[in-house]
Amino acid sequence: MTDTSPHIQSSSSGPAEQFQETVPLTAEHLLINRRPEPSGGWRRLVWQLSGGRVIPSESASEVERRTLMALAQTPVASGHHRIAVMSLKGGVGKTTTTVALGNTLASLRGDRVIAIDANPDRGTLGIKVKSETAATIRTLLAEAPHIVRYADARAFTSQSPARLEVLASDTDPAVSEAFNAEDYRTVAGLIERYYSICITDCGTGLLHGAMGATLELADQIVLVSLVAVDGASSAAATLDWLTAHGYADLVRNAIVVLNAVEPKSDVDVALLERHFGARCRAVIRVPYDPHLKEGAEVDLVRLRPTTRGAYLRLAAAAGQAFGLRPDRSN
Repeated sequence: MTDTSPHIQSSSSGPAEQFQETVPLTAEHLLINRRPEPSGGWRRLVWQLSGGRVIPSESASEVERRTLMALAQTPVASGHHRIAVMSLKGGVGKTTTTVALGNTLASLRGDRVIAIDANPDRGTLGIKVKSETAATIRTLLAEAPHIVRYADARAFTSQSPARLEVLASDTDPAVSEAFNAEDYRTVAGLIERYYSICITDCGTGLLHGAMGATLELADQIVLVSLVAVDGASSAAATLDWLTAHGYADLVRNAIVVLNAVEPKSDVDVALLERHFGARCRAVIRVPYDPHLKEGAEVDLVRLRPTTRGAYLRLAAAAGQAFGLRPDRSN
């Protein structure tokens, strides 16, 4: 009997290869009405004038923005992901970076994101969002045995308009107690039950009690540096110390934030990017922004577009590690 069944070409220059180069056959590509409406500019004007029937192709910047958002929205494969935001010295914008990163992630994701203050004494994380409670991380530690559901944990946090929750520390150094490694482990264990992402605002320095546990439990670190000679030197020294003390993996996967706290600087930022880019996974420039200079609550809406873009890139860089399943043996 003659074989009349169809045969599929398998040569490298046949139809199979041509088919692989076409766009994916998904609803987003096939259904015109499923394409996202333009967010602004002339594309949105054309879309509005056409009654939504004409959707011009996305600009390169819009495509980049959507790609970054998708990275920031990466599901947390392990169920819980810890980010430690750190610096060797104070005044570099570490706490501001913690809240801005947290706000950006929380505004884009559907799961729960929390920032906690792990300073060994007085921390300032709590003043970066509108306070909803007088409770602190010390209060939560005292009530830890009674926290058995998310609503119990939520009673100890304040929430920003972007849905980031913040667990603050005592702001009065006269009443605050030192926060040590065992305290951090207890808090981290509680947080892991109810939140997908925990961003820890570390204390300055590397030798205080909580830092050892913070580094051992961290899935990735964000190292914040000023765009200044002394700030860059301190950041480089921090990477050296981490590498020498068994945290080389964290260094390779680290994100360095070059924070501009003044409108102008004579520092060669491109040179800083090359230096830290050779040692770490990503380097993000955050430009000077008058809103951040205020030192008060961090509101994404009040940031300049370029600053919001920088924090979106930071969130996307962090999100690239969310799909990994880290070793939880520590």
